[in-house]
Order: sequence, then structure tokens, then C-alpha cells
Amino acid sequence: MRKLLLLALICAASSRLFAQDLSYYLPKNVRYNPSVPTPPSVIGHQVGEWHVTHDRLVNYMKAIDAASDRVTLQPLGVTYEGRPQLALIITSPKNHQNLESIRRQHLQLTDPGKSGNLNVADMPVVVWMGYSIHGNESSGANAALLSAYYLAAAEGTEVDAMLNNTVILLDPSFNPDGLNRFASWVNMHKSQSMVSDPNAREYNEVWPGGRFNHYWFDLNRDWLPAQHQESQNRLALFHQWKPNILTDHHEMGSNSSFFFQPGVPSRVNPNTPLKNQELTGAIGNYHARFLDSIGSLYFTKEGYDDFYYGKGSTYPDINGGVGILFEQASSRGHVQETDNGLLTFPFTIRNQFTAALSTLAAANGLRKEMLSYQRDFFKDVAKEAEAFPAKAFVFGDANDKAKTNIFIQMLLRHQVEIYALKQDVTADGKTFKAASAYVIPANQQQFKIIKTVFEKTLEYKDSLFYDVTAWTMPLAFGLPYAELKNVAGTTGDKIEQVKPLPMNTHHAANAYAYAFRWNEYYTPQLLYKLQSKGVAAKVTTKQFKMRLNGKDELFDYGSIVIPIGLQQAGLKGEVLANLIDDCVGNSGVEVFALPTGLASGGIDLGSNSFVPVKLPSIMMFGGTGTSANDVGEIWHMLDVRFKIPVSIVDVERFGNINPSRYNVIIMPSGSYGNLDKGAQEKLRTWVAGGGTLIATEDATKWLANNNFTKVIFRSTEGKKDSTLQLPYFLRSDETRAKDMTGSLFEAKLDLTHPLGYGYTSPYLSVFKSNNLFMDQNNGAYDSPVMYTDNPLQSGYIYRDYKNLVKNTAVVNIDNIGRGRVVSMVDNLNFRAFWLGTSKLFMNAVYFGNLIR
Repeated sequence: MRKLLLLALICAASSRLFAQDLSYYLPKNVRYNPSVPTPPSVIGHQVGEWHVTHDRLVNYMKAIDAASDRVTLQPLGVTYEGRPQLALIITSPKNHQNLESIRRQHLQLTDPGKSGNLNVADMPVVVWMGYSIHGNESSGANAALLSAYYLAAAEGTEVDAMLNNTVILLDPSFNPDGLNRFASWVNMHKSQSMVSDPNAREYNEVWPGGRFNHYWFDLNRDWLPAQHQESQNRLALFHQWKPNILTDHHEMGSNSSFFFQPGVPSRVNPNTPLKNQELTGAIGNYHARFLDSIGSLYFTKEGYDDFYYGKGSTYPDINGGVGILFEQASSRGHVQETDNGLLTFPFTIRNQFTAALSTLAAANGLRKEMLSYQRDFFKDVAKEAEAFPAKAFVFGDANDKAKTNIFIQMLLRHQVEIYALKQDVTADGKTFKAASAYVIPANQQQFKIIKTVFEKTLEYKDSLFYDVTAWTMPLAFGLPYAELKNVAGTTGDKIEQVKPLPMNTHHAANAYAYAFRWNEYYTPQLLYKLQSKGVAAKVTTKQFKMRLNGKDELFDYGSIVIPIGLQQAGLKGEVLANLIDDCVGNSGVEVFALPTGLASGGIDLGSNSFVPVKLPSIMMFGGTGTSANDVGEIWHMLDVRFKIPVSIVDVERFGNINPSRYNVIIMPSGSYGNLDKGAQEKLRTWVAGGGTLIATEDATKWLANNNFTKVIFRSTEGKKDSTLQLPYFLRSDETRAKDMTGSLFEAKLDLTHPLGYGYTSPYLSVFKSNNLFMDQNNGAYDSPVMYTDNPLQSGYIYRDYKNLVKNTAVVNIDNIGRGRVVSMVDNLNFRAFWLGTSKLFMNAVYFGNLIR
């Protein structure tokens, strides 16, 4: 018995070898209030001994809230998986008694008409501490335990002064779902005898990993698009307070050290004021001093940039604050061998916590400067807006009201002021109708947001980028827009919130058929709802007109017709009419009752040019060998936007399933090296039997290389100058300059092709973030979407690629037997906001089998 007890003690000692108690992390010579619970007393283990799960993290935040009069817990919402998002508002008890007054006064700094009367010397600075937006970079969220405890329990005159002068918004987990997924992985693989081998399973997550949210999106790219509920919940709190400093705690490669901003100076977005970077540097001095005190290595001004405003460390920069990125070398588990020796999880947590303390010191040391900068920022914004050539932007699509509403909702989340267009306006060759268009005056508080949303950029100081180089939002949404040189007389009622679109169905007592056009964004959702209820539908491959209410209504290519005579016995008359109403709801789709099968122009309803539409049964490849981001984007679009189920099947598993139950298979971008020969033949046989195979990005190259298609890609290897000599230190930069991190290109679409159904303009903007340039297929009808002769609309492109991309194919079609392979060389569903091309993708899903 003694031997067993001794063995158990040895094993426990081994597992705790790298665990640390609170004294390892916390500042020395500081008293702590014993009535405030410590993290171990609530979560059940030492900080860093295990990766904290999200439920225990939340429990500790609730315990802190209950125990301290310095803390108020504010619920923000829930994630897709139902986990709570929350923030602790931490300040002195005195400030808590006047918290709403403090908040309102702070917001006055953003109003030039009121900010001049404020005495910033008497105002607290607002600091947001945000942790682990990438769930598998969990040292941040674990450091949040220490930050919360220190701020609630530490005592002394310095702490009291800091709390009097600071309002802290502590968000312990930006990405609860990803954090919990990763914690479960590393904890389930932790050994009692600690394993530090980087090859061990603990340090190598299975696909998709914990980085992403439920739909496998990178939430640190969603601050500006704000298409996910986690981001939307977070933005509401951001604009309630407009923090002066926001810290964004991340991790990087295990062999690195610790990074804090400023980043690469030449890669700062030109919309960010110079003063912002000066303050970032001043704050950085505090980080350096604190990290020096514990002997930690660090670096600045390398690798990371401040260009794309969709990240947590850059979004504040365009809102009058300063965003700070922290990147800690990741242990990716509990202890890992690295080039710098053994990297323990507690060590990574201590660095993150130390950076939180240095941030608070900087915020207090620079408090007046930070508050003054915020006031001056918005004064300068007013001057810049006044001098800006465009006095307003007008936008709106009369043919797609739902998509217009999604765009408006996105802008409202950033507190952009939007007005209904008061009277019809013609600008930039386009006519905008008052009933369906909106106007955004430039001269308003959020001018910087408006500018970055609408602007096109073609000139850059640098050729290296950490993320995308352009994101012109109306082009991404596929919305008509124009600049206005005069805003007078254009603004109607202010839009406070997006109202649901009214139901727009027209019924008739003796309807021969129902019909709706394919132009509205949610038409795929409507059609799927109807089909899943047993409704039989056809799509027109030619135009027709129908005389309705005294005028000829044109039904364009792709319009859907529901003939009454084809419906089953129980789906006619009032039953069908009510079902249509229920399915239409607030989709914005207008449904017409047709009184006859005889058209007033074009084909009649009995024509063979009306083709039955199959109910999509969709499989999508996922797992190892595919891009989790690309799979997630398609999954989110089908599931959330269109309510269409999709079966995600691991690449390795395909050889063991019967694919005959599916009529559409999607191959998202990926390498597919694990799709063996047998599985390849099964896929080829399935397509030949009449299936539609849709491939995106790298998957198109795989299909071409494996003889599924005849697609030819242009070589990116230009002629090399054998006499050219360059300094060796530029080698990496020259290679990276060839990367296409993300730019916008104009393409032309055949509106009569099934992939063009529902579009009203032949031109669309495609997002390109790869170096694949696909030649036009040989068939005259096999490349329905082509890049134009001068395609670059916004963004950076490597000089040698400017000619390569011209007149290449965006989409190619190939035949295998009775089936079709649709090769989409680019990402048409990028980050859930590229709605302008998602219809193209959905057309392939619904109408790919119609292509001849």
C-alpha cells in the first residue's frame, strides 16, 4: 500500500513539475484581499497546470463579480454553441457609483461640439483587455484569470490610484467555442509524466483545431465585417465605451519570443493618424520595461502590421483609440521543446499577464495624452470629412433589398449614420431610386469607418502584407453605389434599425402557377423551403412576360415557376397559398400568381425551356486535406444564410461511403493528397452519373492535375534575369511580395448562363487571394465568368501578375459523362461578407446540372 501511495505521489509531482502557484505570476510586495477568491479555489487547479475550460473561466469571473465591489459582470450574449460571452467592468468602488455618468462623459470626447468643455485631467482612461480570439492561443484566456484576480484583490495606494483613474473592460475569452475545443484537446492528451516532444499528439491538434469559432471562421478578421454573433456582441460593448486602449492577446510559433506593437512602420494603414503610432511606441516602452524586469525576450516592428481594420489590434485605430497586439510564443500544450529551451505553459501565461500590467501602467502614465488624443482624433475627423471631395455615398439595389439590408445592418453596428434617399439621384452613370436607396453623409463622427468601407486603394508603401490589402465593401456586396458631391436635399429619414422586409406575395383565386424572380439574395432559401415541403418547381432558361395588373411583368433567366397542375393533391389552392406565404416571410422575394400558361411575350409555361429543379442533396469534403476556413465559409452560407443542410464528410472517409444519395458534391480549397485512387475513381463515377462537382481555389488545381478537368493554369514563373544580384537579406521579402493576400478584380458574367441567373449587371467584383490564373476553356460556353482586360479594382498585385490575370477565367465548366465539374478558381464566399459572388456559388449548387 505504501508503494502504491509513493507511486501516486511521484506521478502527481511529475505532472505538477511545471505547474506554478500564484506567487510565480503576481507582483511582489502587494497585499491581496483574502475575501476575494483565488483562481485555484474556483477552477480547481493552479493557473497553468491545466488549460482552463470556458465553463470554469466563466465560473471564476462570476465569483469575482460576487466578491468584489470593484467588479461588475456584464453579459454580452452567447456564441453559436450557446456559451456565454461576458465582460468584467473593473474600476474603483467610487467610480462604480457614477459609472453611467463616467461612460457618458467619456463618449463626449468623440463629439467635437462637446469635447472642448471636458477636463481630461479629471477623467479616467478606458482600457479594454481582450484575450484569446484564437481559441488555441490560450495563454491569454488563462492570464485573464490572473488579471481579474489582481484587479479585484490587490491592495495598496498605487492600486487604488490606478483604479480611480481607469475603467477596465476585461473580456476573458473573445472566442469561447474555440477556447473550449482547444482546452479539451490538450487536457485530454496531458500525461502525468510530462511529454515535451513537439511530435506528440498533445501539440498537434486534429482538423479544424481550436483557432476558429463554431463555423471555423477566424474571428480576428471579423471586427469590420461583423458577420458573426460573437463579433456583433463584442462591438455593442465597444461602442458603448469607445476604449482608449484595446489589447489583443495572441500566440505565435513556439520558437519565437514575445511581440508587442508597434508593427512594421511601412505597413500602417494611411487612415491611421501618425499620433496613434507615436502613442503605440510610448506604450511599448512600458511593455519593454516590465518584460525586462522578468527577463523575457521580445521584439517589435517586425512581422506584424496595422493595415486591415478587421482585426482587434487595428479596429480601435480607426475609432479614436490605440489597438495593441501581443504575440506570445506558444507552448501549444503544457511544456514543449523549442529552439529557446523548454517552453512551459505557465511561462507563456506570465508574459501575457505581465503585458496586461504594463498596459495598465501605460494607460495611467499616459492617461491625459490618451484622452486628449481621442478628443483630437474626432476633431480632426470632422476637418477631414469637411475637406473630403465626396460629401456623401449613395447605395442600394432595387433588385436585391435583402442584400442591401445586410449591408446597412453591418454599418449600423459601427454607428454609421444612414438615411433613406429623399429623392431620385443620378450619379456615376447610375440612377438610384428613393424607394430603394440610401445615403451616408461623409461629415459625421464615423467618417473614418465610412472611408475605409467605400474607398479603393491601388498605391502602397510596402509590398508585404499580413492580411488582405483591400476590402471595398459595396463591391464585395455587389451593391450599386456612387459618390455625391452635394448632399443637400438627399437625406430623408434616419435609419435607426433595419426593419424586416414586408411579405410581398400576390394571390389569385384561380392561379395557374406561381412565379418569382431569382434576383433577391434569399431566393435559394425560399426555394429550398418550398421544395422540402414537397413543392415541385421549374426554372426558366429563357425570358418570358406575363400580363399582370395591366402591365407586362418580365421574368428573366432563372425565374422559378410553380405550376399548380404539377403539385400533389394536398398542395393546391389555399394550402399552397398559405405555404408560400409562410416560406416567403421576410425574405424580400416577390411572388406572383400567374392567371394563365399563355405568356404575353417569350415562351409559354408549357415550354421545354422550363426545366425541373432538383432539391439539392449536398455533400462537402472536410477534414484533413481541406482548408477549414473555406469549408466553414461554405457551411455558414448554406446553414445560416440559406437554411440548407450540408453533409461534411472527411476526405479519408469518402472511399467508404455511398455518394449516390447526393446530387451536389463540393470540394473546398485543399490539397486532397489523402484522397486515394479508389476514392478518386468513385468520385469520377459519381460525376459521370449526373452529379455536379463544385471545386474552389486549390481544389481546382488538384482536379486538373488528376485529369478530372482540362483546365490549364498560366505559369507564374516569369523570365529570370541571370545577371541580377540582390542582397541576401531581401530573399524572404522578394518571395512574400509575390503572395496575393487579397485584392479585388472585375469580372464579366454571361447573364444567360445558368451560373449568371439572378444577376442584373454583367460585371461583378471577385476577391482573389491566390496565385492561380486559369485559362479559358476551349468550349465557347465553358467559361461563363472571365476577368476583364483591366481587372484590378482595388488592392495590391505583384507587378509580374498584372498581365497574367487579364482575361483569365474565374469559372470553367467541364463534362464527365452526364455530370459537370464547376471549377471556381477563387473564393466566392470570402469571410461571409462577399455576398456579390455567393449567388454565383449557389447557382452552381442549384443549376449546375442544367449546364449543357
